[in-house]
Amino acid sequence: MDYRLDDEHEALRKTVEEFARDVVAPQAERLDADEEFPYDIVRQMGDMGLFGLPFPEEYGGMGGDYFALCLALEELARVDSSVAITLEAAVSLGAMPIYRFGTEEQKRAWLPDLLAGRTLGAFGLTEPGGGTDAGATRTTAKLVDGQWVINGTKCFITNSGTDITRLVTVTAVTGESEGGKREISSIIVPTPNEGLNVAPKYSKVGWHASDTRELSFSDCHVPAENLLGERGRGYAGFLSILDEGRIAISALATGLAQACLDESVKYAKERTAFGQPIGKNQAIAFKIADMEVRTHTARLAWYRAAERMMRGEPFKKEAAIAKLHSSEIAVTNAREATQIHGGYGFMNEYPVARHWRDSKILEIGEGTSEVQRMLIARELGL
Repeated sequence: MDYRLDDEHEALRKTVEEFARDVVAPQAERLDADEEFPYDIVRQMGDMGLFGLPFPEEYGGMGGDYFALCLALEELARVDSSVAITLEAAVSLGAMPIYRFGTEEQKRAWLPDLLAGRTLGAFGLTEPGGGTDAGATRTTAKLVDGQWVINGTKCFITNSGTDITRLVTVTAVTGESEGGKREISSIIVPTPNEGLNVAPKYSKVGWHASDTRELSFSDCHVPAENLLGERGRGYAGFLSILDEGRIAISALATGLAQACLDESVKYAKERTAFGQPIGKNQAIAFKIADMEVRTHTARLAWYRAAERMMRGEPFKKEAAIAKLHSSEIAVTNAREATQIHGGYGFMNEYPVARHWRDSKILEIGEGTSEVQRMLIARELGL
């Protein structure tokens, strides 16, 4: 088993690293403070082909793989998690469901602009009354005269209210099966839409430059052909999308953990106390050593999950392990980095303060840590 990057992947990683350092980093503090969506950065990422990395060229993609996307996410998250999650959600939740489950007509209609970063897509799964229990969907869609009529509310939806958002795919109850079980389907809702109300941005602890909103549907009409995938298979299909997305979130979390490590090493060499750099103190040196161990193992975890996915092997357990471990060590590294920086770590002018605020959501989004443990236990036959 060889985990060294080949020339193509290393070239991509280096390109994104330079872009993150030279373009994203100088704007990160301001974007965070102003809670401003990074339209110009999104445009440049589109020009670089980052939104199309794991998609075939016939739809406007780069013909790469999911591993390439994850490499880009890790490098972006080393600088700004808001930018990283904007890319991750646009690809994994916006474009990927259409590529995986869409008709040829739907792919031709939506993917070229999504993969170029000219437009963004979102996925409405979570509802106010059910986060982890996403199967308890209350949003409904009834087929009336060739139109889906959608009613309900979705919350915490990333990329759903930007100026370039053009679709939101929602899960909705579309009927009942013969056994009385609720039928949940996925439907593409073009935006803007007369029956769709997009709420103002949430006031969040972190990810300030990322767009996150509540959506409410009131007799929202869309054509019957906007059904995505097989009727009644919407929830099941999205679960498979989540498995892939957990690898991407793991890569993003690893990038944040690496950023905290990098900043801590730099600060420990520069900051002096009692006549020497604080990194000479064993208490600080050991903290940083542990941060390196955690980051190293998190990277190996998402590499392994991505490897199995690309080989076509079962990867649900490996994705859950990677997501669980990397998200939790990201929070730990952010906390330790803040402690190493002392009072300066509590000041927003230092990147570790932003990383600390951005880290917590990683233990919640795309399946909480508790859900990951449940999935791992199930895969072990428990």
